[in-house]
Amino acid sequence: MNKRPNAVVFKGQKWTLVGPELKPGEKAPDFKVYRFTADKGLFAVNLADALGGRATMFSVVPSLDTPVCSLQTQKFNTQLAEFAGKANCYTVSMDLPFAQNRFCNDPTHKIDHLVSLSDYQDRSFGMAYGCLIDELKFLCRGIFVVGKDGKILHSEYVAETGKEPNYEAALAALKRGL
Repeated sequence: MNKRPNAVVFKGQKWTLVGPELKPGEKAPDFKVYRFTADKGLFAVNLADALGGRATMFSVVPSLDTPVCSLQTQKFNTQLAEFAGKANCYTVSMDLPFAQNRFCNDPTHKIDHLVSLSDYQDRSFGMAYGCLIDELKFLCRGIFVVGKDGKILHSEYVAETGKEPNYEAALAALKRGL
């Protein structure tokens, strides 16, 4: 597996990312993550399931239960209202699916335009999309927008994990993909 030393900074220290550095125009790699819903319980989701024939955004965060990750998820949730029914939008983290569900259903967050996907079991998304921090075993902050054709339209690896992503660039790419 490809390793990219010193690729991301977390808490002032440089860390290694596992996996490729994906770029626009490349085919989006497949993955296996997990989702929890009250009616279906715990189930696996892959790239084809996530895309479902629509432009799709993956907002990647280390943990929903941290200030910047919570802020990123809430900001995207608000801004994604205009894409409801037109695009698929997800937050991916290593948080357990049950904790993700609890966070999204908390009335103070009201996350209703993003679906949470958990990479806790296989780290499949993190390794396929090159955002697994090798030494810490959680995901760096990033954004991936994939077109209906399965090709990457936008990718961003946020160099400093404590910083927010470029929301405008991600949303513009998602709009282009519709």
